[in-house]
Amino acid sequence: MPSAMTEFTTLADQVAALEAGDVTAVRLTELALKRAHASQPVLNAFRVLRDEAALAEAAEADQRRADGDRAPLLGVPVAIKDDVDITGLPTAFGCPGDFPAATGDAPAVASLKQAGAVIIGKTNTPELGQWPFTEGTAFGATRNPSQPEHTPGGSSGGSAAAVAAGVVAAALGSDGAGSVRIPAAWTGLVGIKTQRGRIPTGSELFHGLTVLGPLARTVADAALLLDVTAGTGTSFQTAAQREPGRLRIGLSTRIPFTATKTRLDPVVEAAVRQTAETLAGLGHEIVPVEPGYGLIGLTFLPRSLTGVRDWARRVPEPSALDPRTRSNAQQGGLLAGPALKLARALEPVLRRRIGGMFGDIDVLLTPTTATPPPAIGSFDGLSGWQTDQTMIAACPYAWPWNVLGWPGVNVPAGLTADGLPLGAQLLGPSHSEERLISVAAQLEEVLRWPDRRPEPGW
Repeated sequence: MPSAMTEFTTLADQVAALEAGDVTAVRLTELALKRAHASQPVLNAFRVLRDEAALAEAAEADQRRADGDRAPLLGVPVAIKDDVDITGLPTAFGCPGDFPAATGDAPAVASLKQAGAVIIGKTNTPELGQWPFTEGTAFGATRNPSQPEHTPGGSSGGSAAAVAAGVVAAALGSDGAGSVRIPAAWTGLVGIKTQRGRIPTGSELFHGLTVLGPLARTVADAALLLDVTAGTGTSFQTAAQREPGRLRIGLSTRIPFTATKTRLDPVVEAAVRQTAETLAGLGHEIVPVEPGYGLIGLTFLPRSLTGVRDWARRVPEPSALDPRTRSNAQQGGLLAGPALKLARALEPVLRRRIGGMFGDIDVLLTPTTATPPPAIGSFDGLSGWQTDQTMIAACPYAWPWNVLGWPGVNVPAGLTADGLPLGAQLLGPSHSEERLISVAAQLEEVLRWPDRRPEPGW
């Protein structure tokens, strides 16, 4: 079987090839692992690869298929972010130290295994998923397949790099402040921030901010991975094949208040406005809107920093953590009382105020990030305050939807003049994934972003 079977083929293509008997799960897994190892010295997408276990699971998938099993991902290689438990492996979440092996699978992993997916490894993430770059003392720097001197974003940067490089067709990430959408934007992928509670997590992550979500080259693949991990049958796959109808789409480039100097890069703005023009050409009505974000950021920090505090308590070597992580954990301890309770209590108020615009529009279109992907090392040597200022300036658009708990989808929005990917996000009210997926699939049909592939440098 040609190696191209795993290089930029879709989940759907791989399932069809397996069903037709054109390839075995073992062969698909061998090819995915070969590409993962070949790319690792350059891209560093994986914290750990499961060579023996993955090949054993692939052999089991081949037997299941021979016995008549037709599970939706039977024998297809995927990857998961290293904040999700898989039996027998540590969940280091980007941190240094000797972590114990997980004694059970996270619900999403259990769903993937039941669906027959072969998990080839766990992907890199910055410490506790705090930053929109995937770099750290525990594993080094994860790099962008489009241009390895740039970051793939974060915190699901390893998952994004693995998919963008064609190692796997799709991977699972998590999104607590844009951590699926930002790396999707900066690597040219579809990334879905799911409705809170859509994919079971076993416990509330970062006080309701963080959800799991898929990264893939195509909307259909992202929808398939979402259906499997959410247990929704074929609901989202059906949405990816359905015309959304004529919608009223609000366009906003307004940056939510962050008390930080921020500016939308003209290159990004032009890409988002071009996306709006494409949507208009598809028959949608585009209208300018100004979401009422207010001081939503004041409710984000107690939840995010307390979440850092919670995770930092679990690490085996707290003294080995980045000083910025230790500082954030300390601040989280100070905010864990009344400030956290008030932040949670204000969520319904924010939903009513910001959600009011969905009485006039069906979908909100905004930039996913304010800048193209920064260079590797851009955040080296910065203090905690400097890091916060720099990352907020680059990524001020995604996090409000984590406070609200509502879904969003990053769609590729073209390239910079020197070939770096850019993204735009489609945002909706509560439980609107199907509509967002339908619009994203309609855009993909016109813009054909899966045809864009990075030139391998490994």
